[in-house]
Amino acid sequence: MSTKAIPFSGETLASILERHPTPFHIYDERAMRRNARNLLQAFPWNKGFREYFAVKATPNPYLLKIFSAEGFGADCSSLPELLLAERVGGVLAERIMFTSNDTPPEEFQKAKALGAVINLDDISHIPVLEACAGLPETICFRYNPGPLKKGNMIIGHPEEAKYGFTREQLFEGYRIVRDKGVKHFGIHAMVASNELDPMYFVETAEILFDLVVDLSRELGIRFDFVNIGGGLGIPYRPEEAPVDLRVISEGIRGRYEEIIEGNGYGPLDLYMECGRYITGPYGWLVARVRHIKKTYKNFAGLDACMADLMRPALYGAYHHITVVGKEEEPPKVMYDVTGSLCENNDKFAIDRMLPELQPGDIVVIHDTGAHGHAMGFNYNGKLRSAELLLREDGTVRRIRRAETVEDYFATLDFEGLGDFPV
Repeated sequence: MSTKAIPFSGETLASILERHPTPFHIYDERAMRRNARNLLQAFPWNKGFREYFAVKATPNPYLLKIFSAEGFGADCSSLPELLLAERVGGVLAERIMFTSNDTPPEEFQKAKALGAVINLDDISHIPVLEACAGLPETICFRYNPGPLKKGNMIIGHPEEAKYGFTREQLFEGYRIVRDKGVKHFGIHAMVASNELDPMYFVETAEILFDLVVDLSRELGIRFDFVNIGGGLGIPYRPEEAPVDLRVISEGIRGRYEEIIEGNGYGPLDLYMECGRYITGPYGWLVARVRHIKKTYKNFAGLDACMADLMRPALYGAYHHITVVGKEEEPPKVMYDVTGSLCENNDKFAIDRMLPELQPGDIVVIHDTGAHGHAMGFNYNGKLRSAELLLREDGTVRRIRRAETVEDYFATLDFEGLGDFPV
């Protein structure tokens, strides 16, 4: 039977459960720090290499403070994410890449006030930014390669995606901002999501390097950086292998030396904005079996629901499941593992072979460290769960409490209800 490891013993988990009711997400600090360092150390040939952690993946200030200490910047896409990076402080607040779409003026204003690198999504945003905040000295554009690159079901095919400039719009956009006094330039692309093929990222870098040469020659500008985006995948299934950073780094290095240095446009800093790759494998959703239902199928109903982990319902994504204390038992019963929402797609697994389950069993759902808790919602009045951090010294700290009914009602006006005419 294929398995995946969890970073705590059954005894340790029992101790955690005495203090923290299910469901909750728990993250492994030691593993995340190790992974962060591995990424930074994978590109020694590029002295300006920088990782901007994708805040949307796991927007928790305790985790962001860890990544700030490791030297990461912040990839932000909204005003609350900008404010979160600002409040965490440190390196994270000093190195912000602001990439958004359909952006309101106040978000451009805050990004500029923070000194963030503003990465525009559309050529029509140039006059909007200029009018509301003024053009900064450094600007970046997001490129959509259209049919030059294939996408996937998570991010979509580039030519159908709402993101980015076309090639022709890049030339016009950089010409406009050059003539308006912008001094420093970057270029960005984000065309993958959960991609395990290392050559995908090498090809993306090659496309951007070629654009840097063409744009520089025609417009007489020099680029400071290329941001190849994130999208590095993680092995959700036990039989999958992690993406090979060495292959990515050496592949990009070869293209860099040939295209950038070979045409005299170096040095050029390389940026990434990984989120899932950093935290995804090092978070787990811990839940308890509440009911076993036997009708046309076997259903294992948990005290968690898709408000705690939306990916299986949204993408049909696979998340491995460990039944604590039954790791050595054969997976002899097929279950749909479900939550309690009034939606039939509220399922963590469909037709999954597991050991025979009983009410009260503890299940650990793997790889929820990114786009897990962050994608939560309150449909059906469901309350979002707590987040815990397994510290390097083995202690556990609650880094976000579970929502309460009072939280759910906090934005409603009950005081005026009595005077409301019907």
